Amino acid sequence: MRAALELSRAVFMTPDQFKSELIGLLPRLRRFALSLTRSGPDADDLLQDACSTALQKWQQYDPGQPFDRWMFRVLRNLWISEVRKRQTRQGAGQVPAEEADELRTEDTAADVLTAKQVRGKVDALDKDLSQPLMLVCAEGYSYREASELLDIPIGTVMSRIHRARKLLAMGLSERGHVAQ
Repeated sequence: MRAALELSRAVFMTPDQFKSELIGLLPRLRRFALSLTRSGPDADDLLQDACSTALQKWQQYDPGQPFDRWMFRVLRNLWISEVRKRQTRQGAGQVPAEEADELRTEDTAADVLTAKQVRGKVDALDKDLSQPLMLVCAEGYSYREASELLDIPIGTVMSRIHRARKLLAMGLSERGHVAQ
């Protein structure tokens, strides 16, 4: 009886609150999906699957935990499953991220060129380096949060981000785009 009383006092989220949180998180989820899939259409499909899964399993979410972490984990786990399916099926092409319309901005020609080159360099990085880099630098997660999302030690996250930044700086400085 006491456990039931404590459970009733626990944090509770209504379906409408859950949907509202999910809608507010969509832009960030879309960016993360793009970093995983490196393809606009694949990112859209992945995001749709993640939203569908979340809405079906909304009662499994613990409101005491950050909602964004739960959704990023759902998204990442779905992508891992999709990659495994593709490896089994062999095939399924992807559109390079530099060709995706969602990443275009209205800046000067030099800004657009530099952004495109940086995006190309990030895309050229191994996924093990680009995922922690995008989570920390683009999404604003702490190293610890990125570590939990990617299910790797925090030291590994820090090391991968350091290597990714170093590779990006070297690649861009070789072409004269970044002064060292």
